[in-house]
This record gives sequence, C-alpha cells and structure tokens, in this order.
Amino acid sequence: MGRSRSGTSSPVQVRYRLTAWQQTTPFLPAVVGTTAVFFLSAPDIPPPGGLTGLVTFWIVVLALGPLFSFRFGITLTPTAAVVHNLRRRTIPWSDIQGVQIESILGTRTVVLYEAGGRRTALRAPQTGFLSWDRHFEEKFHVVGEWWLSHRGPDWIPVPPPWAWWNTPSA
Repeated sequence: MGRSRSGTSSPVQVRYRLTAWQQTTPFLPAVVGTTAVFFLSAPDIPPPGGLTGLVTFWIVVLALGPLFSFRFGITLTPTAAVVHNLRRRTIPWSDIQGVQIESILGTRTVVLYEAGGRRTALRAPQTGFLSWDRHFEEKFHVVGEWWLSHRGPDWIPVPPPWAWWNTPSA
C-alpha cells in the first residue's frame, strides 16, 4: 500500500497492488509441471543446460513474472478510483453505485458497481487459497470508506435493474 501525503494527516491518494507472493503464485504450476515433464517423460535425457540450466531458467521466470503484474491494482484519489488492469480506467466516485466482495472459486475480489450497469472486478486487492492477503478485509473497508466519503452530496442511487421492470408505467 502506497500513500502520498501533502503535509496533512489524511492521505491524498492510496494505491493497492498485488503482493509479491500473489505476483509469483500464477507461475508456480508451470514451474512444477515443466520440471515434472523433463524428469518423468525422458529420465535418461537431461534438460538443455543440465539441471542447473533448468533451475536457472525457472529462477529467471519467477523473477520476471512479477514485472508483468506489478501495475495491476487500484489508486484511490479524491475525485475517482483509478483501476489499473491491462488498461487504465478512471471511474468517478459519483458513478459508483456500490463496492462489494465477490467470491469465485475461493478467490475473494473487490468489485465496483457503476451506474450504467457495468461491473468492474479489481485485480487487487484480492485473496484466495494460494494467493492469500492477510490485509484484504482492511483494504476492502478502505475502498468502501473512500467511496462513501468522496461520492459527493449530489450522489443519487440508481435502482437495481429488477426494479425497473416492476414499476408501473408512466
């Protein structure tokens, strides 16, 4: 969590990214799988460069893996939530209708619901079986508090889609 301060005690912006373990975890099955294929499919044929070559190759992959997912996350600013996925999106706080946690296959993710019906699942913060984040609940509450305090006095909740069909016509 990075915080920028401008001489006051309240943060100007808050940035959440994937933890180092969460950035490395997606590559572990590939490491185990390829190593098993090298040693079980042809035990008499050594991998290119021998065992040290294989180990060096996977150390490089595990070291470079976090570079690809380093920028994923969210930056909370006083005017908007800046979502950093494959591309960056800026969502004004007044357009967000809700902040919730969704669980899919054991991975809990923070989701932003927008007024237009769009649902934006955040890459960070998240927590799951192999990618555990012990501060996930705290981060979720911080995102929710930023939304509640920055959405503005003119924020109007949009009725859920099912209510539109049940209302009498004008």
